[in-house]
Amino acid sequence: MKLVIHGKNIEITDAIREYVHQKIEKAVSHFQSITNEVDVHLSVARNPRINPRQAAEVTIYANGSVIRAEESSENLYASIDLVADKIARQLRKYKERRQDHKTHAQPTEEIVAESVVVTDLIGDRTPELPSEVVRTKYFSMPPMTLAEALEQLQLVGHDFYMFRNAETGEINVIYERNHGGYGVIQPRNGNGHTNGKNGKSAHANVAMAEKSHIK
Repeated sequence: MKLVIHGKNIEITDAIREYVHQKIEKAVSHFQSITNEVDVHLSVARNPRINPRQAAEVTIYANGSVIRAEESSENLYASIDLVADKIARQLRKYKERRQDHKTHAQPTEEIVAESVVVTDLIGDRTPELPSEVVRTKYFSMPPMTLAEALEQLQLVGHDFYMFRNAETGEINVIYERNHGGYGVIQPRNGNGHTNGKNGKSAHANVAMAEKSHIK
């Protein structure tokens, strides 16, 4: 298992490195068969108004899936303890889901409910972009079903997840809705429709996937 440690506004001393190895390796010890790489990012906020200031983030690459956890506190070692416990729970859930999928493999066709086409997502607001790109990330994007994308969203702990739709080959974004359930943002061409492999048009570029439909 490969473990990489990064630091922002902090020097990664031998003591910190040893502590990270001790805690994170213990957290993933029962899941090494599915763990390929562990990326640990430690940071200290320079802005005194940001509280808590010391954060630990762990990203695990496991058999094509990404599992992520992040914790912050006033003490870096405490943040490492917290994130180690959290990533262990995330890995346990991931392994249980994999076993459950193998035991109860069922079609996951009808997990998206069509919704009305949204033509204006920003209303009367003026779109603004940041003055400069502050961070660029690259990652592989293998085709996956909507159910797989939803599982990834839950594993990484973000509000949204970008993926390549296995049915259409297009880039989609699945996100958590403020009022419950999940939404999917899909591109549409000039005629206002998105065509899948089955030749049928998807009239909605924002679709809702309710939690109750996901195993």
